[in-house]
Amino acid sequence: MRVDVKEVGDSYQVHAELPGIKKEDIHVHIDGPVVSISAERKQSKDVKEGERVLRTERYFGQVSRSFQLGQDVDESRSSAKFADGVLELTLPKKLAPQAKRLVID
Repeated sequence: MRVDVKEVGDSYQVHAELPGIKKEDIHVHIDGPVVSISAERKQSKDVKEGERVLRTERYFGQVSRSFQLGQDVDESRSSAKFADGVLELTLPKKLAPQAKRLVID
């Protein structure tokens, strides 16, 4: 799987090429700054009676890819689109917690 990762302002843009895979067979998992993409390509075999397959060149199996970004990802604002064999992820950066100053009573 070919993956492009870009940092655009306050988010990351990820484009992953997944030709021939159905949207239902793609899974994206976010754990802090680590993003994992996994997909499974399935092939149904329709062999008719009396038919003998001499060669098949269709690939089926699983593929996965994990990478770490420079900052934690805000999962609640993240979005994903899949069109024409390309998965597009928009992963906003999680805002850094602001330091609080405690008032002493």
